[in-house]
Order: sequence, then C-alpha cells, then structure tokens
Amino acid sequence: MTYPPEDCLVHVVDDDAGLRRSLRFLLDSVGWSVKLYASAEEFLDLAAPPTQPSCLLLDIRMPAMSGLELQQLLRERGVHLPILFMTGHADVSMAVQAMKSGASDFIEKPFKDQMLLDAVAAAIRHSAEALEETQRREAAVAVLAALSPREKEAARLIARGQPNKLIAASLGISEKTVHIHRQRVMEKTAISSAAELARLMLRADPAALD
Repeated sequence: MTYPPEDCLVHVVDDDAGLRRSLRFLLDSVGWSVKLYASAEEFLDLAAPPTQPSCLLLDIRMPAMSGLELQQLLRERGVHLPILFMTGHADVSMAVQAMKSGASDFIEKPFKDQMLLDAVAAAIRHSAEALEETQRREAAVAVLAALSPREKEAARLIARGQPNKLIAASLGISEKTVHIHRQRVMEKTAISSAAELARLMLRADPAALD
C-alpha cells in the first residue's frame, strides 16, 4: 500500500529551536506531517503510539534525557518506531552503538537536505511495511478467533497436512467428526485448502505449526 505523504508523520526531537524550525520547513516541502519536540521528555509526554507510517528524527545528545536513553525507554515500552539519529562528528561512535540497538540510521550534522530526506523516506517505508504486516497479523488472528477450541486443534493438524485418519487418532475422535471439523474450519476461514490454512495460521503466529 502506498500512503499519501500527509498520512505519514515525522517526529523531530532536538533541543535546538533553530534546527527544529528548519527541519519542519524541509520536511513540509515533501508533504509529510511533522511534530516538533524540544526534549525527549516532551516527546514522551505528547507523542501517541504510532498508528500511521512514522519515524523519529532524534538528536543523540541533549540535556537531561539523551537520545540513546529515549531509544532504550521506547524499546522497553514496546514502541516500534524507526529512529534516525542526528549526531555531531564527536558522537559517531554513540550513533554506531544506537544502530546496534535497533536504530534505522544516523545522520551526521551538518547534513545535506537530500541525504536527510532520503533517510526519512526509507524509514517511512519501513514503518509502512511493519504497519501493514501488523494489520495482516491482526486480521488473521481475528479470523481464527471464530473457531471453537476443538476446531482450532483440528485446524492445526489440517494445516500440517495430516490426513483425517491421523487427525482422528491424535484427537481421539471419529474420522466423520474430523471431516465435519474440516468443513467448518474451511467455511469459517473462507479458504479451501490446507496450504491456505497453513499460511493463515502462520500469519497469525509464526510458531503456530511448530
């Protein structure tokens, strides 16, 4: 899915008011929505969990809470947001450490406008892909939630390619009952094959067929 620029959000956290204003002007020129924060603490107070393709442009060195500390706190809270660190020359080693901790990229100040725009665009794409994957997983979970506990047991064995006879033996039921479960599973999930069922279950939970 391709999102219009205005549906994509760039958070900018930097204690330099002049840089925040210039970044807003630059990011506005592409059409992205932009929110500015003067500190990591302000970001934590005001920013909502991401529900749209988003990224965080984050100064690595700030008074009080640093960018690295904010990154760690977001990880602990389970907030998955691509982070682009803005760093001075002396902070490159810190930025490398941030990358090892999951940051998407780092940009050394002073940076060229196009380099920053390209990095933000890549982070937005990554965020959009992750958001779509989450939506697909949630949709699969919702479909499978319609199955009864017994149908879920049968579905797992069907998805693993087991014939009705083996499923009946595993569940301690008759082959006729297995056939009924199979029909109901296919009807409720609106699919027609074991392979499709396997894909659906793995989309909901990658460990579903282990």
